[in-house]
Amino acid sequence: MEIKINKEIKDYHESMFFGLSARQFVCSALAVGAAVGTYFGLRDIVGKEVVSWLCVVLAAPFAAAGFFKYNGMTFEKFAVAFIRSEFLASGKRLFESENILLKIYEAGRNECKGIHYCSPMRPKEVLRDAKKAGSNKGRKKKNS
Repeated sequence: MEIKINKEIKDYHESMFFGLSARQFVCSALAVGAAVGTYFGLRDIVGKEVVSWLCVVLAAPFAAAGFFKYNGMTFEKFAVAFIRSEFLASGKRLFESENILLKIYEAGRNECKGIHYCSPMRPKEVLRDAKKAGSNKGRKKKNS
């Protein structure tokens, strides 16, 4: 007896109807409904060949939506992400870096003006914290 186990737990999908997940089954039913509705609605207006092509064209998006997965996203999530990235947030994106080390260096230099020797790599806050830590070094805490 052999039991198939997925390596990744996220890849597990429970099959509900005919080996399909609930999402796939609903989308397949919508595709069949769209095809049947198109056929019975347009069979007297246009020829059989044109109706058959319209059935395929109108049912395909519903069927594709049920089985579509891209980077773990379903069709709806992918469509929203695509519209957001291509239309709503499109355009040039400028990257501006912030050099934190240069800011620390400049803060240390500004603090040390007029002092004979001062480490230029230590900003005001670091020096203040070091002084506090040094002054509390030999003291014991009182028990309350």
